Amino acid sequence: MKMIKFPSIEQFRNIKKIITDRSAYVGKDENGEPIFDYLKPKPILKFTGTVKLHGTNAAVCYNDFDGFWVQSRENIITPEKDNMGCAWFCEQNKDSWCDIIKNLAHEYYIDTSKNTISIYFEWAGKGIQKGVGISEIEKSAFIFSRFKVSPIEPSEEERAIWLPTCSTGGQRIFNVSDSNNRIYNICDFKTFDIEIDFNNTDKIQNELIKMTLEVEEECPVAKDFGITGIGEGIVFETILEDGTRLCFKSKGEKHSNSKVKTIKAVDTEKLDKIDKCVEEICHNWRFEQGLVHVFGSDYEKTLDRKRIGEYLKFIGTDTIKEESDIISSYGFEPKDIMGKVSQKAKEYFFAVENSLI
Repeated sequence: MKMIKFPSIEQFRNIKKIITDRSAYVGKDENGEPIFDYLKPKPILKFTGTVKLHGTNAAVCYNDFDGFWVQSRENIITPEKDNMGCAWFCEQNKDSWCDIIKNLAHEYYIDTSKNTISIYFEWAGKGIQKGVGISEIEKSAFIFSRFKVSPIEPSEEERAIWLPTCSTGGQRIFNVSDSNNRIYNICDFKTFDIEIDFNNTDKIQNELIKMTLEVEEECPVAKDFGITGIGEGIVFETILEDGTRLCFKSKGEKHSNSKVKTIKAVDTEKLDKIDKCVEEICHNWRFEQGLVHVFGSDYEKTLDRKRIGEYLKFIGTDTIKEESDIISSYGFEPKDIMGKVSQKAKEYFFAVENSLI
């Protein structure tokens, strides 16, 4: 048997970068270098959020060759070398866990002689963490919304995949829990659905914050156990067409630390005002002037993406010089609007570049 780690959950800003790069990728050139088209539209994706519980990460794993074992986030654990009593609990309820594994294998036609099934869960309850509603219940396992199927002998054709532990729409068609033995499925508690347009993510942040603060104010999972207490946050997840799993966490201020930045609220009126200002001060003639300034009048022949920084510097300097009165009339300083001006300039640059291919 070998340790099959649970991947770290990203921040929202990391997911935005991943989506931007994936959307822009169009293939490779003759030298095998990636080609990106940052003018391509980004997708609109639906994410489902489940309550993030403040406990400790764990998993049960099984394949026919190694049998059944239990993991913490970093190590294989046993009742003799345990983590908060988790391995002891899993061994005591081994029959229940094996039934759940069999149900998943049957539902998804998984050959456990060739694959390992890993069911990840949060081990939470009394004595594990403090200060949240869920810390008042008896120690329990809360299965995550996805489990992992890993080939025992991975290859280019056979790679690990993530599959849901519950059917879509909240209708359970197979059993992936055993509440009688304190094995729950997080999908059986309140969930949060949101559609994110990655072409404009600023305004969606307020909706994410609203959902997160709702959980922080009162944990929906603890509430179902008759306990009033704060929650930690939400984990949002989606699966792309190629099977890639993307997820990000949103925590309230009470659970953030120096390494975990919370999603910040945005002033939607200010954003609209910035957009209006940028539309007024951005001109295609200036963008073309920037190309001529950096690459010469025959820039179609000398355009070089490696020098885009020089081009953007010219656009920024010239815009501030010539449009300062308009920027001031909107009540802004250059730092408030230059990010979007640069984005507009980049879009023009890439449009010209693409027209030359």
